[in-house]
Amino acid sequence: MGPFIDSHCHLTHDRLAGQVQAVLDRAARAGVVTMICASSDLAESRRSQQLARLCDRVYFTAGLGPHEAAEAGEKYLAALEALAGDPRCVALGECGLDYHYDFSPRPVQQRVFAEQLALARRLGQKVVVHTREALADTLAIVRDSGLDAREVVFHSFTEPLPGAQAVLDTGAMIGLSGIVTFARSDPLRRVAAAVPADRLLIETDSPYLSPEPVREMKTNEPANVVHVASCLAGARGVSCQELAERTTHNARRFFDLGISSAPGIP
Repeated sequence: MGPFIDSHCHLTHDRLAGQVQAVLDRAARAGVVTMICASSDLAESRRSQQLARLCDRVYFTAGLGPHEAAEAGEKYLAALEALAGDPRCVALGECGLDYHYDFSPRPVQQRVFAEQLALARRLGQKVVVHTREALADTLAIVRDSGLDAREVVFHSFTEPLPGAQAVLDTGAMIGLSGIVTFARSDPLRRVAAAVPADRLLIETDSPYLSPEPVREMKTNEPANVVHVASCLAGARGVSCQELAERTTHNARRFFDLGISSAPGIP
């Protein structure tokens, strides 16, 4: 079955980095052909870059997330621009707003997010957005940036249907993670059923958010994206193979990885 693309995973996280070759091997056996190694600070961005240069199945993103926004120095944008110049870098991010934890003051989160969107617009880069309990402000900052929202994916999306519709109305993509498989995630499964087929991505957000039926795994990994796909296929009333082909095509198109898709997928 497959192919699958894990559109958001943290392969250089301490919980995965020490076993990365085994993780990549298990992903291959599960039919995962490509992984987007996401980053939320400069150190992780550089580690992700190194991994992507070593493994042709891995691409990376470079960004400063909302939790790390307070750590942004004067030169962080220049560092991100240099990383974005690497051909293995497919997006800026993850960046955005997180009002659940507020590890960084909200005005700082908002400034750093807006600065990264401005950089993405100038460089013509895609953007991976993290938003938690902050959707209205996140959408407002995206709108005010002037960035074409079709260049944006809202990763590990958790909002119910009205929030999803607000995101879809902008033209952005929606990425769904293992959260959609959880027993209490009926509202999110309704979102999964409603997202247009060409606007949907799947992800693990490894090493976090292990999906059912392997939720007891303390360390999630890209091979488990097949469980996310299976859940979404059920919610959408399609085969897992169809879901795999469509989301793989979407990821290749969105991240400019080159288009290779099954017949009949535009």
